[in-house]
Amino acid sequence: MAITTEPAAPTAEVPQEPPATPDAPPQPLAPSKESAPAKDGWQLSSPLVLTMVLLLAVLAQGPVRQALSAPVMQSWMTVFVAVVVQALPFLVLGVLLSAAIAVFVPATWFTRALPNNPVLAVPVAGMAGAILPGCECASVPVAGALVRRGVTPAAAIAFLLSAPAINPIVLTATAVAFPRNPEMVLARFAGSLLVACVMGWLWQRIGRTDWLRLPAHEPHEGETKGAAFWGSVRHDVMQAGGFLVLGAMSAATLKAVAPASWLRTAADNPVVAILALSILAVLLSICSEADAFVAASLTQFSLTAKLAFLVVGPMIDLKLFAMQAGTFGRGFALRFAPATFVLAIAGAVVTGAVLL
Repeated sequence: MAITTEPAAPTAEVPQEPPATPDAPPQPLAPSKESAPAKDGWQLSSPLVLTMVLLLAVLAQGPVRQALSAPVMQSWMTVFVAVVVQALPFLVLGVLLSAAIAVFVPATWFTRALPNNPVLAVPVAGMAGAILPGCECASVPVAGALVRRGVTPAAAIAFLLSAPAINPIVLTATAVAFPRNPEMVLARFAGSLLVACVMGWLWQRIGRTDWLRLPAHEPHEGETKGAAFWGSVRHDVMQAGGFLVLGAMSAATLKAVAPASWLRTAADNPVVAILALSILAVLLSICSEADAFVAASLTQFSLTAKLAFLVVGPMIDLKLFAMQAGTFGRGFALRFAPATFVLAIAGAVVTGAVLL
């Protein structure tokens, strides 16, 4: 009788590691998640930092109280509190309105509202900033959404520059900050709109599309409108509020600590005064809803120099440069920022000579 054997079932081959050679270094084994060592030590967090600051304040309350009782510190605190208290309501209202516009107003509305002719679209987009409140923190992503949805870049640039400077919240704050100089409201409106239109037309003339780099996705994409609104509000309040505090501290320090002779020397020279406040606007990076109160506190300087501060700040400062580089690309920001700075100063000087 023949005996037959069935072939054995194939077995899964176990991959074998190649034999180690004398010249090849041993391959380290990838650590598994179960064998990962737990992190030990202190983890720095916001509650811990706040607790340490409060504890330090309690322990050093004697020296702090003595330092705050000095006349210089009392003057500093007076200016700081006055600027923050006056500006904060306008800042919060502007942030709420700008977040509502960025989330609830579709960008297609701008496309339908603007003329097809780019030369005419620039002033129309610039004037749109007068009816659409928004700080510079919100104008950059809105301008990026406009370009992404088909609006000509020249018109988007005009809106980007005009919206933070001539909207009703900013103009109302300017009127409150300069109650004895109502002409500052008209001068700020005219100077900012002039610069926004000139920059738009300049881009239409010499701008190139390869200078713009837009992100593939819009901010807060995939979120509900309510979540996107409150996320935008939280982001803008934290950012704009921080810059407001920084600006108020800088203005108070400049007024209380800087020798009066230095400020008088800079203020007495019209060219130096305009350049000094223009550079100060770039460095302080104050939100446009609050910058009028900081400018009004610099009483040594002329109205034209203060106007330069108010025109330059909402168009180009440190935070705006970073946001423009992140939204449109570094190449755009490096070309756009110097041109905007020069034209903003020129526009403020021309407007101040006519209206102030």
